[in-house]
Amino acid sequence: MIGTLYIVATPIGNLDDITFRAVDTLKSVDVILAEDTRHSKRLLNHYDLKTELRAFHEHNEKHKTQAVIAELLEGKNMALISDAGTPLISDPGYVLVREAKKSGVVVSPIPGASAMISAMSAAGIASDQFGFFGFLPNKQTARIKAIQAIAHSDQSVIFYESPKRILACAYDLQSVLGDERIVCFAKELTKSFETINTDTLPNLINYLEADPAHQKGEFVILISSIDKDNKVAGEEQLDTILPILLTEMGASKAAKLAAKITGIDKKHCYQRAILASS
Repeated sequence: MIGTLYIVATPIGNLDDITFRAVDTLKSVDVILAEDTRHSKRLLNHYDLKTELRAFHEHNEKHKTQAVIAELLEGKNMALISDAGTPLISDPGYVLVREAKKSGVVVSPIPGASAMISAMSAAGIASDQFGFFGFLPNKQTARIKAIQAIAHSDQSVIFYESPKRILACAYDLQSVLGDERIVCFAKELTKSFETINTDTLPNLINYLEADPAHQKGEFVILISSIDKDNKVAGEEQLDTILPILLTEMGASKAAKLAAKITGIDKKHCYQRAILASS
């Protein structure tokens, strides 16, 4: 009989935030695949779990996937966990799950904690529609382009950021989004120093700079959707400047410059430029 691959959500901070089903699953499987065995050992010790623990992370996922699937096909049951939260959400596992399903292995989710969902539930930002973007680029130029691409989204936007880049990211957000957009910085979720700040970017930057400790911890950042009035104003500005730019340059260059001026996504500006040129 073919084994089952369980995708098990683990706590994002407080070790008590795990389901009974998750503990039972981790106890019953033959092997637990963990992103960091040293980190996961704390969880296993907390619940007195003796299951075999193996390293399975972004650096060895492609190399080890076929061997893992071979064991599953031989009848072993395995659980995949990440360092915290739900696996595959900005964590390794996609290659394994994809190949397991191709091989006929049943992949079963054991739901639980997620930093993204936890932050959204307490941010006070609309959650009826949202987009998740993982981690933004490390380098500033690429990061600003990514922010510009989501600046005019009509849904809430969520992404993760590290403590090393949080202040630089906050300044980049302010440069693109301005001073009035409502943003949430959530960190240390479910831990002793849990902090969920929903405010304007100038106030959030003041908070980060007030104490170096405020920049510690993994951050979940949520950006409110653009105000409809602001979106209309941006489109009106685009209507005004595009014809002028197109008299001096091609559609591609005009769109790039218009995107910088208005903050509207470059692809949208280019589509508008093509229509205006035809």
